Amino acid sequence: METKSMVAKKPNLFNKFLNGVEKVGNKLPHPVTIFLILSLIVIIVSEIAFKAGLTVTYYNASAKADTTVTAVSLMNPEGLQYIFNSATKNFTGFAPLGTVLVAMLGVGVAEGTGLISAALKNLVLSTPKKLITAVVVFAGIMSNVASDAGYVVLVPLGAIVFLSFNRHPLAGLAAAFAGVSGGFSANLLIGTIDPLLTGITNEAIRIGGFDFEILPTANWYFMIASTFLLTILGTWVTEKIVEPRLGEYKGKQLIESMKVTAEEKKGLIAAGISLLVFGAVMAFLTIPSNAWLRAEGVLAPFISNGLVPSIMLFFLIPGLAFGISSGSVKNDKDIVKHMSQAMAGMGGYLVLAFAAAQFVNYFSETKLGIILAVSGANFLESIGLRGLPLVMGFIIVAAFINLFIGSASAKWAIMAPIFVPMLLLSGINPEFTQLAYRIGDSTTNIITPLMSYFAVIVTFAQKYDEDTGIGTLISSMLPYSLVFLAGWAVLLIGWYFSGLPIGPDAFMR
Repeated sequence: METKSMVAKKPNLFNKFLNGVEKVGNKLPHPVTIFLILSLIVIIVSEIAFKAGLTVTYYNASAKADTTVTAVSLMNPEGLQYIFNSATKNFTGFAPLGTVLVAMLGVGVAEGTGLISAALKNLVLSTPKKLITAVVVFAGIMSNVASDAGYVVLVPLGAIVFLSFNRHPLAGLAAAFAGVSGGFSANLLIGTIDPLLTGITNEAIRIGGFDFEILPTANWYFMIASTFLLTILGTWVTEKIVEPRLGEYKGKQLIESMKVTAEEKKGLIAAGISLLVFGAVMAFLTIPSNAWLRAEGVLAPFISNGLVPSIMLFFLIPGLAFGISSGSVKNDKDIVKHMSQAMAGMGGYLVLAFAAAQFVNYFSETKLGIILAVSGANFLESIGLRGLPLVMGFIIVAAFINLFIGSASAKWAIMAPIFVPMLLLSGINPEFTQLAYRIGDSTTNIITPLMSYFAVIVTFAQKYDEDTGIGTLISSMLPYSLVFLAGWAVLLIGWYFSGLPIGPDAFMR
C-alpha cells in the first residue's frame, strides 16, 4: 500500500530508496515502543560489552586528564537500581522537555489569540512565493545563535508557513528542521557553540606541546559562506526532492482566509509596539556590562538558563497585546485557557519524551557512545592517512559518531586531543580541524533519533499527519543530510586550495 508521501508518477531510483526507508521505518512500532525496545537493546549490549571487557583510554580535553572508560552493564543489581532510581530524573532532566513546555506557554497565547495566524497571513501577502522556502531555511540556520530556540519555534512555524502558501506543511517542517539542526554550525553571527568548541581546541593544542591559542572567531568567515550555501542547498532539496515526494497535502489542518481584517491589523500594530518595548527592555537588561541579567559582567548564565523564559515572553507579551487590541482576549481566563490548550496538545509528546529520555540516558550510562567515538578516532589514526584525505575521513567519522552521541562538545572533547595535534604535525591548522569537525557534527543531526529534539519533531509532524513515524521523518531528512555533507565538503576542499582565511587571522594551513 502506498503512503501519503508517495508521488503519483513513477519514482526515480533515489525516490525508490527514500520510499523504502519510509516504508520500513513506518512499519516499525510506534516511536514510543521503538525507544523502549532500543532501551532494552542497550541494556543487553551493555552486558555483552561488559563481559567482553571493552575499555578505551583517551585524553579528555574538558577534564584535562587521561580518562579510562569501561563499558557499564545494566544487567546486574547496580544496573537495575539505576534503571528504577533514575527513571524520573531522566524524564524531568530530559533537555528538550522544559524548553518545549515553557516556550509553549507563550506560543499558546500567541496562537490562541490569533497573533500567529494574522502575522503569517501578513507574511504570505508580502513575501514572493518563490522566496519562502529560502526564507524558512535561512531563518532556521540563523536561529542557532539562540541555542535550541529554533527547534521549538521555527520548526513548527515552518510547517504553518508552508500550509499558509497552500504547500505541504511537512515540507515546511523539513526545511526548517534542516536549517535549524543540519545547519547547526553555520551562521552570520558568532554563537554559543563557537567559544565552547574553541576552548576544547585550545586545550588540545596545549596537549600537543604547542604554545598558542585560536579565537572563537576562528571559523567565522567560512560559517558566513556556509550560511548562504546551506540556504541554497536546503531550498533545492526541499523543492526538488522532499516536496515532490510528499505530494498534495490532504490532511485535516486547513488554511484560513488570507485576508487580514481591520481588527487583526490593529492587533498587529499593538503587538509590534509591545515587541519593540520588550526588545528595548531586554537590551537594557543584557547589553550593558553591569546589566541585571549578567552574572559578574558575563551573559553566559542568561544564555544557558534564562533564554527559554525570554522566548516565552517574546510570544506571550505581543500575544496579549494582540488579543487585547483585537478583542480576542476579554480577561485573564482567556489567557489561561490558551495556555492550557497548548499544554493539552503536548500530551503525546510527554509520553514520547519519557521513553526517549530513558534510551538516551541508558546509552550514556553504559559508556557505549564514548567507546564508539574513541574507537573510530583511533581507527582513523591507525590507517595512516595524512593531509586533506585524513580531514575528509575525519568528517565522515564525526558524522557517523554523531548518530550515537548528540552533544557537540562531548564528542569534540574526545576527538580533539587526538586529531588537533595529529593534523597540526601534518601542516593542518587547528582552526581547520575544528571546522572539519563542525561539518561532520552538523550534517547528521537531522537523521538520528538520539538527537534530543528528534522526538519533538516527530510530535510536530504528527499534527499534520498522524501516521507520521520515524521512517517518514528520516526519509524526508536524509536528502538534506547527504546534500549538506557533500556540498559542505566541496566548499571546504575549494577553500583549502584557495588559501583564503576561514576567520580573522585564521588559515587552514
